[in-house]
Amino acid sequence: MSQQEYGYAIELYLDPALENQVLKAWNALARRQISTHLIDMESRPHITLFSFPSSSSLDPSKFDSILETFASKQDPLPLSFSAIGSLSGDSNLLFLSPTPTLSLLHLHSHLSDALRKEGIDVPADYSVDNWIPHCSVAKHVPKPRMAEGFSVLRDLKLPVTGYAVDIALVEFSPVRELFSFVLGTAAGS
Repeated sequence: MSQQEYGYAIELYLDPALENQVLKAWNALARRQISTHLIDMESRPHITLFSFPSSSSLDPSKFDSILETFASKQDPLPLSFSAIGSLSGDSNLLFLSPTPTLSLLHLHSHLSDALRKEGIDVPADYSVDNWIPHCSVAKHVPKPRMAEGFSVLRDLKLPVTGYAVDIALVEFSPVRELFSFVLGTAAGS
């Protein structure tokens, strides 16, 4: 049994067509009984920009105005999931990797700067020099089934493309969206 995780995350949500492509991967892995963790925790396809453990004693309301202002200055972000990857360790994670475009890396860097200006410490794994952009498709995969998970994901027709269209703060686990903002919704526009 895996340890329950709690905390907050800032996530980029995908446009409906791209989200459906990721859900196909989730469902294919669930049908093979490789992993249903993301479905069970009521997650939604996303790219995690930052994750904060519950022990960090953050006030989630502090993020509301930061993310609203940030979202108003960003356009929807083109994404292309072009590779499959994994992160080992406790979570045995399989993911789709977006092509690390300058616009994606700049979005992450600018949000990191905005958080620091408000006195929010960015966790080391999510610092500009350490962040690995990814869209999780399976979590807590049993080690003997990792190769099978890769095989299932290789059947996807990559690349799949679309846009990041919203930014959200979620609490987990289970996942509960606290608030979200559409990218490019400048006040008065």
